[in-house]
Amino acid sequence: MMDAPTSKPITVRTQQWVVVASVVLFALKMLAYWLTNSVAVLTDALESTVNVVTGFTSLYSLRIATRPRDDNHPYGHGKVELVSASFEGILILIAGLLIVYESITNLVHPHPVRQLDMGILIIGITAAANYWLGAWCIRVGKKNLSVALEASGKHLQSDTWTTLGIVAGLLLLRFTGIGWIDSAVAIIFAILILVEGSKIIRQTIAGITDEADMELLKQLIVLLNLHKQSAWIDLHNLRTIKYGSVLHLDCHLTVPWYFNVNQAHKEIDALNNLIAQHFPHSLEMFVHTDGCVPPRSCQVCPIADCEVRKAPFKERLEWTLENVTSNKKHSAD
Repeated sequence: MMDAPTSKPITVRTQQWVVVASVVLFALKMLAYWLTNSVAVLTDALESTVNVVTGFTSLYSLRIATRPRDDNHPYGHGKVELVSASFEGILILIAGLLIVYESITNLVHPHPVRQLDMGILIIGITAAANYWLGAWCIRVGKKNLSVALEASGKHLQSDTWTTLGIVAGLLLLRFTGIGWIDSAVAIIFAILILVEGSKIIRQTIAGITDEADMELLKQLIVLLNLHKQSAWIDLHNLRTIKYGSVLHLDCHLTVPWYFNVNQAHKEIDALNNLIAQHFPHSLEMFVHTDGCVPPRSCQVCPIADCEVRKAPFKERLEWTLENVTSNKKHSAD
């Protein structure tokens, strides 16, 4: 039985502040709309409703993700963050489309605006607050490997660019009197929002479907080649899956056939420690040990004092993305 945590994880505490801030910023944008009667400001306020909804959704998902593994979830609850991030990406896309619609509508049926100076000031303050809040979320999310928190941060920063576009449109409108400028600028930034939402959805789909993280695998291979032990004759069938902040790694490690259980386990521990020291994830490894097969394995085995060698050593086996993910043992042939 695991002891209950004495304090909330940093990701949950961070998301709680995001929810509070999102509600306050939404209220400020609605105030700016009430003062200006600007459809561009209304568009920005409508997009902030996504911040509020996804803020509560992300908070709920983070609470679930931090639960310990149980009988029904032997790998933990980390993937719920991907569901939350997918929902957020979809809402971002909807918000972008709504902005385009409202902007085009305003071009056809322009609305008179008022008190632009006060509206610009309020909206500008919300833009700065959103950007800082987003940067904080991304930083904490990356440090704690939280996809949901990173998605919240990216959404908040995309909202910042939208708001700055609205401010630019209002400034031009303030000094030129050309009514269509704010709608045109809003459309441009709506496109950026649609692109960001698409990226979030793409990332979460990759996680939900357990798509191989090629960059992570490449980093692993570089690390393993640099710190390869002489008893690690071969490594193959390498697979990685990420569940929230936990990295699950499976592989087959070939060691000398005459190693006993304790000797083989020592090599597994060395492999585990090497990876754990260089990657920030909580690591869970499942390593299957294979005995070497003379004389084929002898060709890539660098153990110089091996008393049962059946063939001369030819060359050091360089592990690559292709051969470590293969399910076959390797030799110099």
